Amino acid sequence: MYKYTDFDRQFVRARAAQFRDQLERNLRGELGDDEFRPLRLQNGWYIQRHAPMLRVAVPYGELSSRQLRQLARIAREYDRDYGHFTTRQNLQYNWIPLHQSADVMELLAEVDMHGIQTSGNCIRNITSDALAGIAPDEAVDPRPYAEVLRQWSTLHPEFAFLPRKFKIAITGAAEDRAAIQWHDIGLHLVKNEAGEVGFKVFVGGGMGRTPVVGVEINAFVPWQQILVYIEAIVRVYNRYGRRDNLYKARIKILVKAEGQKFFDAVNAEFRQILESDAEGAAHLIPLRELERVSAHFTLPAGVRPAPSGFQPARHGDQQQAFTRWLERNVHGHKVSGYRAVTLSLKRLGLPPGDATSNQMEAAATMADRYSLGELRVTHDQNLLLPWVREADLYAVWHAAKDAGFASPNIGLLTDMIACPGGDFCALANARSLPIAEAITERFQDLDELWDIGDIDLHMSGCINSCGHHHSGHIGILGVDKDGSEWYQVTLGGSDGSTLSGKTQAGKVIGPSFAADEVADVIEAVIDTYRAERAEGERFVDTVRRVGLSPFKTAADAVRTATAVREAQPA
Repeated sequence: MYKYTDFDRQFVRARAAQFRDQLERNLRGELGDDEFRPLRLQNGWYIQRHAPMLRVAVPYGELSSRQLRQLARIAREYDRDYGHFTTRQNLQYNWIPLHQSADVMELLAEVDMHGIQTSGNCIRNITSDALAGIAPDEAVDPRPYAEVLRQWSTLHPEFAFLPRKFKIAITGAAEDRAAIQWHDIGLHLVKNEAGEVGFKVFVGGGMGRTPVVGVEINAFVPWQQILVYIEAIVRVYNRYGRRDNLYKARIKILVKAEGQKFFDAVNAEFRQILESDAEGAAHLIPLRELERVSAHFTLPAGVRPAPSGFQPARHGDQQQAFTRWLERNVHGHKVSGYRAVTLSLKRLGLPPGDATSNQMEAAATMADRYSLGELRVTHDQNLLLPWVREADLYAVWHAAKDAGFASPNIGLLTDMIACPGGDFCALANARSLPIAEAITERFQDLDELWDIGDIDLHMSGCINSCGHHHSGHIGILGVDKDGSEWYQVTLGGSDGSTLSGKTQAGKVIGPSFAADEVADVIEAVIDTYRAERAEGERFVDTVRRVGLSPFKTAADAVRTATAVREAQPA
């Protein structure tokens, strides 16, 4: 993990002190709410439906056990005893009183954390593959580059007031586990025929009101020049992106409208920056700087490679449960004798991505005992232990069961992504959490989940798509219909992973459904899949092979049954 330097630490603590001064002036009435609003947003503080919401940055998803314990303390002492892990690999609190916000910022700074640039029209938290640095299919570890990007983009004076928020994702693996084509800029680390490291660059991806898949703008940018190339992209966007219409301000709209003209403008800007570098103005990454940062991402002290060929011991009547957990929650590792373990935050009675303070403490203890004090926040709103010895897997499973993390459902229907929705968010049209609860309750039979197999269900409470509904094999979108909560269902979306295939947005299967119909609709869709699938065929592949028609027919039957039921006399 990256360790803060004295400069880094001084920076975040000074920022926390600055925020305290701003808050106190606001509370005394010396700084008006309109003036204070952009200042608090720059530090991750929103005002949501019921209370302030703080978004804490977790750069590229890496957390230490010490940091997680501090997050648990904040949840316990300042919030309502829980936090919410997001698809952006951040953590959100929903109930911290604003007058206590400066205290929380100082607690975060104590463990090298903050909320800087988790809000606002700037370059947001850089995200990456939760298996970065340990994945067997990884060509290049993306974490040093993600850290360089973080430092470069933090409070960048030229990019602090972009037309709209801006998101970058990076991966170095063969499989895209970071959904890079759904980002404003997606970066894929590759090696050319000469073995040189560079980036394949995608631009213009995004969800929201207009889902657009990012397109390749450059097949190979040498790693030394990647900051210059990103700067060229963001400069062109800053110059030509729309500022007159909030819904058309994202870079995806500019790229879609201008096409090759946008590409040409970026490449011309790139060349101009490089050609004008007589005085060292171009932000080329020096080898010594990459080496300095990369030194933080070597194998942790204590990692001892061991012979491969793990075979789980027999554990009597617990064998089936343990085997299922191994299959779903345990992942391959580039270091022989080690595995990565996902701690599931998806179970009945727990909103997707939520963790109580006790669970955070338990996860931190597990990290200390079994993962060299390190955890990751995953894109799918779970936690991951990256350095688990194969010999410890049975003990880790028992510890996970005790803490409520052992649901063997990773990649299955109940491992869904969901935003907080209308229960908290002022932008939401509908509630997400009761729908998630109803679906989870409906599909509690593990044998049934195993038979259904791999499937991504993503749910958003509004068109802003914080729950990434567009990329779900099944997507659920909350919509407003005459002041009531309704839900639109899409099928066939993809985030670009090997499981999902080509990155694409799901397609709507008809008019929206009432809240009490959604679980029935999902069940009808799943039943149709089980009737239509070829042997060994996954859900998303069946949808693409047979088309939407049989699924639409099944969903419409739910609506018809509801209408008949409501028409019957009481």
